Amino acid sequence: MDDDEPLIYRLPHDTLQQIFSSLPLRQVIICRTLSKFFNALLSTPSFLTLLSTTLPPLHLLALRHPHHHHHHHPSSSLHLFDPDLNRWLRFPLTFLPFRNPNPVASSHGLLYLWALSPSDNTKSLIACNPLTRHFRLLPHLGSAWSRHGSVLVDSSNRVMVLTELAALYFSGDNSHQWMKFSSNLPAKPRSPVLVGDRVLALCDVGSPWRSQWKLFAAAAPPHAAFQTWSRLERHEWGDVFDILKRPRLVRDRGGDGGRATVLMVGGLKSSFSLNAPCSTILVLRLDLTTLEWEEAGRMPPEMFRCFRESSKFKVFGGGDRVCFSAKRIGKKLALWDRSGSGGKAGGEWRWIDHLPGNGEGLYRGFVFEGRLNAVP
Repeated sequence: MDDDEPLIYRLPHDTLQQIFSSLPLRQVIICRTLSKFFNALLSTPSFLTLLSTTLPPLHLLALRHPHHHHHHHPSSSLHLFDPDLNRWLRFPLTFLPFRNPNPVASSHGLLYLWALSPSDNTKSLIACNPLTRHFRLLPHLGSAWSRHGSVLVDSSNRVMVLTELAALYFSGDNSHQWMKFSSNLPAKPRSPVLVGDRVLALCDVGSPWRSQWKLFAAAAPPHAAFQTWSRLERHEWGDVFDILKRPRLVRDRGGDGGRATVLMVGGLKSSFSLNAPCSTILVLRLDLTTLEWEEAGRMPPEMFRCFRESSKFKVFGGGDRVCFSAKRIGKKLALWDRSGSGGKAGGEWRWIDHLPGNGEGLYRGFVFEGRLNAVP
């Protein structure tokens, strides 16, 4: 052993791993970049297993690339916001041997993105862990699916690509091909989400001059009943879909006792007239067991004033955090944070400033849970 070698290198690896396992995950990730020794030490299967039992994942908010961005200005990075540290992070995607990576979804530490094959211009869906730089190429899909399909994923590594007429399903369990299902949705699915053993989506079944939103549900693949969507409604709901402008679904953290729940977000109309202005942005919560709605939060008036002049806004997030973006409010997001509310009813609202890039104001994104032990 080299006498000039740092003394810490001479400690037993088990001892070092026990020491580093007491650090927050953010610090472990930084330590892995110090040298090849620490990268190898803190990447062993035994250490990653130890972390999975002792450290919670990083809860970050990831930005998707703007629509024009991945066509004209390819990016090889994923920009994320850490709400706990109130700072922006950047994860490089240069380890992927693909062109124009476009992140679209994430679950349980894995990032899913569309990218171009290095040999031709066909698009493929890729699962990767940007913290460990491991990736997996999913079975080939036609490029049309990347243009028209919504990618849904969950913690069981189930992957769906959903359109109005059909859906593709990939389980990842000893499967090497996509399963295809037809669909009977009456319109294009908006903000579809996987919740437990079912898929939920909003559809506009109204006329060209007046929207009429309805909630639809189907059994999640590979259940054969997925091919039949049913409208989810109750008489007691009254006009819940009529009072919201441009409603969107967002995955929730779940209710008491492990009950499945989902959030619905939209602008609260001031009246039922055709072009009624909105008075605020409302967050509703649906208990999928009891099918009862409750108000989870509403945007404060002083914050909503920045959104009032925008014809539309984007919503993304999940669990305890939901982000809102709109044109004319500059390079910032509104954040509804239920995790840091300290029990405060309705959660807390704050601004996220200094967004990276030169987006057009309508930012989109998803929740990313950083985990070192997530394997594609």
